[in-house]
Amino acid sequence: MKGFEIKELQVHEDQRGWLAELMRVDETSLKPLMAYVSMTRPDVGRGPHEHRSQTDYMCFLGRFRLYLWDNRKDSATFREHRTVETSGVPTVAVIPPGIVHAYKNIDPANGFVINLPDRLYRGQGKKEEVDEIRHENDPDSPFKIVN
Repeated sequence: MKGFEIKELQVHEDQRGWLAELMRVDETSLKPLMAYVSMTRPDVGRGPHEHRSQTDYMCFLGRFRLYLWDNRKDSATFREHRTVETSGVPTVAVIPPGIVHAYKNIDPANGFVINLPDRLYRGQGKKEEVDEIRHENDPDSPFKIVN
């Protein structure tokens, strides 16, 4: 899918633990405007939803299954569906607008996701409409999390 990227991060480990660079301006053109972290319990999914203009830059900490559908009518991969699993190594996924996405924690432990999107949630001062379409609320949606 054009614009979708996924990469395991390089982990620098020593006796204290580990460190991984989430993002560097010399490696991406994305300019985050906010950051948040979420915790997802084992065997729980979030989504699917898509953004109209926001790109998500998500770092998955734990083992997750990502579900992706290209919903961009002008895309060569329109309606393509892709499932990707992270290995447990910190992994970044860049998800552009129009790609419907969901994820499920497939680890026996709580999993964490850090997101550095390029739009503010509900805009400046949280006064704008939310930039997302929540397909998980539509029982007739073609976008479903399937094990």
